[in-house]
Amino acid sequence: MAPSTEPGPDAPAPITAALVAELSARGMTVAVAESLTGGLVTAELVRPAGASAVVNGSVVAYATQLKHTLLGVDAELLEREGPVHPEVAEQMARNVRAILAVDGSPASVGIATTGVAGPDPQAGHPVGTVYLGLSIGDDTVSKRLELAGTRDEIRARAVSEAVAWLSGTIRSVAARE
Repeated sequence: MAPSTEPGPDAPAPITAALVAELSARGMTVAVAESLTGGLVTAELVRPAGASAVVNGSVVAYATQLKHTLLGVDAELLEREGPVHPEVAEQMARNVRAILAVDGSPASVGIATTGVAGPDPQAGHPVGTVYLGLSIGDDTVSKRLELAGTRDEIRARAVSEAVAWLSGTIRSVAARE
């Protein structure tokens, strides 16, 4: 039987390894703000060798109030819309860059996750509603995902989507230069 070419359970996905290599080659850093993924995006980003050169760190703000007190998300926005909202994801991604600055330099990129993994809906949002936020340079955007599956499957898919979106964005920036 030939050896498997699939990465083992502790090996980073090829897209993650390529992302870390690209960030490193470009001298870029990333900061992560997570809610429903509870640190899983960060765990994926630090799996490849060399991650310490590009991953500044992360903030897991699972409680809604922490999104305001730790990540600076507007309290009125959280009160009005709740934590599952595109602008919340955007503010998380934008603000975590400065919060996790190293030697006074904000992270080049911020990525954020917020949403409903289940098992129950939250504040009128069905299970599987996820918002990703991405901030790079002066641009901050969000992306809505409608995911299906178990709680673990939704969280895993949110991680995959976040890493893929970040990777695609970094490749796009490189192509424009």
